[in-house]
Amino acid sequence: MLQHNLQNIAQQKQQLEAQLQELNSAFEGLTSTEKAYKIVGRIMIASSKEDLQQDVSNKKEIAELRLKAMSKQEEHLKKKFSEVQEEVMESLQKKATAQKKE
Repeated sequence: MLQHNLQNIAQQKQQLEAQLQELNSAFEGLTSTEKAYKIVGRIMIASSKEDLQQDVSNKKEIAELRLKAMSKQEEHLKKKFSEVQEEVMESLQKKATAQKKE
């Protein structure tokens, strides 16, 4: 179960990293253009460059915070997974030792 949770978090973290790359690319694109457009549904609407930069900047900040939280959660699960794995190995070694004594 812990391993499954770790895999899910790794996948979500990867998606957040891809989203962050897209946002960084969009921000860079906004700095090098004169006209800016915002996609709303299926249409593009002319928008002020500053508004879009602020919007992308806010989304980047949120994505970075989520990524940081996801990384902390991943580290916690890795630690828990290692602890459980050690407990299982110790238990198996004790069991094997007890069987040898019999």
